[in-house]
Amino acid sequence: MADIEIDDNTRAALQALADDAGLSLEAYLARVAEEKQRERALTAGAEAFRRVTGDPATVAAFDAAFGGPVRHAPRAA
Repeated sequence: MADIEIDDNTRAALQALADDAGLSLEAYLARVAEEKQRERALTAGAEAFRRVTGDPATVAAFDAAFGGPVRHAPRAA
């Protein structure tokens, strides 16, 4: 593992989590880093989605290019 210093309590807590996951501490920390990177990417994607869908001109351009939402006629009873 990289030469980082962590206090004994933190190391013990991380080791317990790694043990519960059936992983070495190094593998556990690598998994946590990957999960955090995915979370960051999802957050960025969600922000971009909100920005784009919040812009009426962008939504109108999308609808013009792709036909807009499908509207179903009501069914007779």
